[in-house]
Amino acid sequence: MIAVVFFNFRAFGQYDQQARNAFIQTDIDQSFDYWNIQRPTLTFHSSFKPYLSSTFSDATDSLIPFKFYAFKNFFLSKTLNEKPQRRNWYNLQVHPIIDATMGYDPVLKKAVPEVIGGIHFKTNINNDFTFAATVVGGKVSLPFFLDTSISRQKIIPTYGQAYGSNKGGYSFFDYTGYVSYSPTNNKIFNFQAGRDKHFIGDGYRSVLLSDFAPAYPYFRINTSIWRLQYSVWYAWMLDVSQANGFRSQFQNKFGAFHYLSYNVVKNFNIGIFENIVWKGSDTNQTRTFDVNYLNPIIFFRPQEYAVGSPDNAFMGLNMNAKIFKCIKLYAQLGLDEFFLKEIRARKGWWGNKQAWQLGAKYVNAFNIKGLSLQAEYNEVRPYTYSHGVVEQNYAHYGMPLAHPFGANFRELLGFINFRKKSWQLSGQGMYVLVGKDSLSLKSNVGQNIFLSYTTRPFEYGHYTGQGVQSHILQSSLKFTYYLIPDMNLRLELGYLQRAEKSSSGYVLQNPYVFFGIKSSFWNSYKDF
Repeated sequence: MIAVVFFNFRAFGQYDQQARNAFIQTDIDQSFDYWNIQRPTLTFHSSFKPYLSSTFSDATDSLIPFKFYAFKNFFLSKTLNEKPQRRNWYNLQVHPIIDATMGYDPVLKKAVPEVIGGIHFKTNINNDFTFAATVVGGKVSLPFFLDTSISRQKIIPTYGQAYGSNKGGYSFFDYTGYVSYSPTNNKIFNFQAGRDKHFIGDGYRSVLLSDFAPAYPYFRINTSIWRLQYSVWYAWMLDVSQANGFRSQFQNKFGAFHYLSYNVVKNFNIGIFENIVWKGSDTNQTRTFDVNYLNPIIFFRPQEYAVGSPDNAFMGLNMNAKIFKCIKLYAQLGLDEFFLKEIRARKGWWGNKQAWQLGAKYVNAFNIKGLSLQAEYNEVRPYTYSHGVVEQNYAHYGMPLAHPFGANFRELLGFINFRKKSWQLSGQGMYVLVGKDSLSLKSNVGQNIFLSYTTRPFEYGHYTGQGVQSHILQSSLKFTYYLIPDMNLRLELGYLQRAEKSSSGYVLQNPYVFFGIKSSFWNSYKDF
């Protein structure tokens, strides 16, 4: 049976799977950008991830000027029970996963190894049903600048809870997966249940919803009709802010999310996002999922007021425009609170909690095939994503659901990638100004979203970057060679330099060099 499953079979032109999710991973997303920017459609919505296969069924490899993980990938797969009428057939696909990296940190003066292994399994039945699962585990060590931020709670972004210490390596185990069904093989409705992540936006970061936090259980309904795509999903999350690392102290929290995406024309898209987060228990009762938020159509704000809700609501806007068949402009606006009177007053009211993003991507830059450039700016005002009740903040499992820096910061990012055939050279630069709390004084200047905003020191005079100002400058250069692009199996050699300087006198210079072999399908961030 194993020999049958691991048969590399490619004659699948007659099958058009409708219910499969694409992986959320930067290098894979790059291929979607090349295709969508050059040939935009009215049915593909680039701002909501994971992409559903029914929305990119017309994607063509011919527009991608390098080898990549194909849109319709059948590596290590086999279709069984094939019949002329194409009924009751099923396709099996298995991907082994290995992430083995050896790094060296001069600050720690030691090697920094990462060894992760696992497997991804997927089965598709009659085009309209997909089951997928990924199981990974291993032991990771981190460079000094990353370990300082996670050593207390021992929660690693992407993976979740870890055990051990950086001295001997953090051990972890994680899994994701989903069951997906598109009734009667249509492209209108899709229903999913699983444990995974979602991402809203066209940039590297998102100020609305990102894949930085660990995966969470969810149920999602996807509707695509005309130029509209409407996604509704309900999530079961965890608050660990008061747990001190003990699982028995984790508290349930829940979230309901709506995202409406509209392709006005092929080259312009606008999306409206809203969500509400509430804790699973309070001093009077134990709450489960609130049925008042099951309505998939209404806006949450009116519903909140109707039921007298103290829960945490957040709204946002996403836009992108494609020009000259090589450039994508994108923007986001997130509103945690919105009082026009206070905004116009320009007095720095604490409740002016907003976030915004501006960015641009340029593919086949200067008519050089495979060269892409990207610039992005993110800013989040103090106290955004926080709540009076900490358990209802915009976070899951100790990590922000949106931007990894939380709030009270400005960030500028730049990327350059040149990819040809099976190799890629990529560079990244990041500058961040973030205002942090003083270590010697009890304060809440609005950066730490795991503090209640009721502990703010004053009502007016708040500005982005207030508090102890930290300047973070990080740059990296990486060479990648894809051994088997259809498996995402690649060799990586890279160098990273991290510099930090704060107004309190803290100074850090942390270089880091690494080499590894990887076949993973997720983002693992080292720039937070």
